[in-house]
Amino acid sequence: QVQLVESGGGLAQAGGSLRLSCAASGSIFNINAMNWYRQAPGKQRELVAAATSGTRTNYADSVKGRFTISRDNAKNTVYLQMDSLKPEDTAVYYCNVHLRDDSSPYPRIYWGQGTQVTVSS
Repeated sequence: QVQLVESGGGLAQAGGSLRLSCAASGSIFNINAMNWYRQAPGKQRELVAAATSGTRTNYADSVKGRFTISRDNAKNTVYLQMDSLKPEDTAVYYCNVHLRDDSSPYPRIYWGQGTQVTVSS
């Protein structure tokens, strides 16, 4: 069984910063991609930032230069540092992890429970 636990959401003012964390635990064999998505009210869930099992990262155009994704592979944890926050960053943020657990030879996709980020103007 694999669990993803997110933390770090909350309320920030425009121009401020927040840092999200997502820790994977359980019967993990190996982890491939670790990503962050967000979903604002009335909108579709969108990919915000992605980190491969190597060092490659990708960002949505709307967050480039403001958000930074990083991984601590020893802790099976992915972070999202969010700086220069804007009201339009308000959403529920979900971590998304592609991993293989001990019970299957095939990788699966796991989602965190979501954490609310609210940015006031």
